[in-house]
Amino acid sequence: MLKLTYLSHSSFLLDDGANIVLIDPFLTGNPTAKMKAGDIDAGFVVITHAHGDHLGDGLDIAKRNDALVIAVNELANYAASQGAIAHNMHIGGGWDFPFGRLKFTIAHHGSANNDGQYMGEPAGVVITMGGKTVYHCGDTGLFMDMQLIGELDRIDIMLVPIGDNFTMGIDDAVKAVEFVNPGVAIPIHYNTFPVIEADPEEFAGKVAAIGKIAKVMGIGEMMEF
Repeated sequence: MLKLTYLSHSSFLLDDGANIVLIDPFLTGNPTAKMKAGDIDAGFVVITHAHGDHLGDGLDIAKRNDALVIAVNELANYAASQGAIAHNMHIGGGWDFPFGRLKFTIAHHGSANNDGQYMGEPAGVVITMGGKTVYHCGDTGLFMDMQLIGELDRIDIMLVPIGDNFTMGIDDAVKAVEFVNPGVAIPIHYNTFPVIEADPEEFAGKVAAIGKIAKVMGIGEMMEF
């Protein structure tokens, strides 16, 4: 059993009843977020890349909870330099954690903090937890290797950006769903700012038209799988 809670933008809580994993917690300064960073408790904080709308409150939450930050090598080193506990990984590598297995994938994007410091490669992440496998694409454009991601792991839940401009737009995201073939696709990274406005219901309709399933989650909504 896995409980998935959408915190807004690209941020999620994954809860298997014994462990809580937090992904990309951008809450402070996020006009759509309903929860505050101080409300979040988690044992693990996964950061896909260092942009402010993904690294966000990650280090503050991790330090307050004595949580383990999981990130690619350069970003994990930065987290450690800021006083967090970190586990260094990189693209294509996997590791078994108390909650399950985590593997980083490629993502076509960038990764630098707000000071412009390079933080290694951006990433997507595949997490197997609570008997389910979740693919959080991170910020990315469409790429053919998404087919391999869907072949190597049976993806139950795909968290896919649709906001365009910085990431895939709706049509490319639909093609990504076709490549990965998940049990359900959930749109992320849209409508937080005017430049990434997109209609998630349009995405869901186009996914349905290719015979797949999409679910639009409301901010603060929890789904159980």
